[in-house]
Amino acid sequence: MLILTHKLHLKRLEREIPIEIRIYKPEPKDGCWACAFEIDWPEGTKAMSGAGFDALQALVISLQMIGIQIYTSSYHHDGALRAYDTEEGYGFPVSRNVRDVLIGADKIYL
Repeated sequence: MLILTHKLHLKRLEREIPIEIRIYKPEPKDGCWACAFEIDWPEGTKAMSGAGFDALQALVISLQMIGIQIYTSSYHHDGALRAYDTEEGYGFPVSRNVRDVLIGADKIYL
């Protein structure tokens, strides 16, 4: 079951391409919990899931995995990706070993 969506915007020439992110309700799987998500990159949809001891941990890990996918993408490195009109950042946390690449509000709050 889809629980939320978030949209990023990729600047390409004179237009912007929407990058939709979908996060699904965590569900029990193989003795743990899994939280599936999808990112609609221009080259195709990336589908993954984070796993945890309980539903909350699975959701948090998925959010961090999304953040890592965004921050390590070539689109971020090219400076062509944005989530908000007036502030930098994408709204997703990352694990501790990737925090040095955060920008804008993400760097302050996440």
